[in-house]
Amino acid sequence: MKLHFYKYQGAGNDFVMVDNRTTKIDHHNPLLIKTLCDRRFGVGGDGIMFLQNCEGYDFEMVYYNSDGQPSTMCGNGGRCIVAFAKHLGVIDTETNFLAVDGPHYAKISESGDWVSLQIINVDTINRDGDDYVINTGSPHYIQLADDLTHKDVFADGRSIRNNTTYLTKGINVNFVEPLDEGYFVRTYERGVEDETYACGTGVTAVALAMAHANQQTGNITTPIKVLGGNMSINFNYDGAKFTDIFLEGPAKRVFEGDIEVDLSTGYEAATQPA
Repeated sequence: MKLHFYKYQGAGNDFVMVDNRTTKIDHHNPLLIKTLCDRRFGVGGDGIMFLQNCEGYDFEMVYYNSDGQPSTMCGNGGRCIVAFAKHLGVIDTETNFLAVDGPHYAKISESGDWVSLQIINVDTINRDGDDYVINTGSPHYIQLADDLTHKDVFADGRSIRNNTTYLTKGINVNFVEPLDEGYFVRTYERGVEDETYACGTGVTAVALAMAHANQQTGNITTPIKVLGGNMSINFNYDGAKFTDIFLEGPAKRVFEGDIEVDLSTGYEAATQPA
């Protein structure tokens, strides 16, 4: 069958988008997902999202990593699907939608390319030696680093992600370097099993961990630089719990097109620009 798709990116974190309100593709198909996300034989992306109808919400976000498996919450994916929903006319400038970790509220600019996404509250910060482990909808490991520009994030991130503590369930690994304002973050993502240009729940976890480490409280705004651009995390911290957490950054449509797929297997023919 011919599948119409859209390609979005949020600070370089890129995703295939499918409007599944009427198409109703059975997406429980790891090979199909893997081939659509393949950068050589498919559309290419860090993951894929299906926008679906959901009673009581504007829409439902169903997300898969590029390895073909369903995943936990994806922050940049959440921001991109909000931009996608605006493009489709499903929402205007505000939305309440359902994701794997529950309901999310988001706001989007009139231009449709800047999205502020509310992340779940966080009341637990764990330690692994000198490092931090936080769940912001997805599990994240946070380690301070020097000269992060030249760090081998792939090798070092893969080593932590696959150690005996995290091998079974996996974890996203974030390396952090303080800047004059905010932080520089690079992330190795499970499911992608590689470094990505940005990770939304990852930079959120970093901002929370650094506020905790520096004993900051109150309303806090943390600028974050990633390989794909700049983001901002706004939140409130009372010393015990993080609330009103918003992940903000760009979300842009790159292109759309059609691809022939065999739903019983996967990729069948090259993409054709719309």
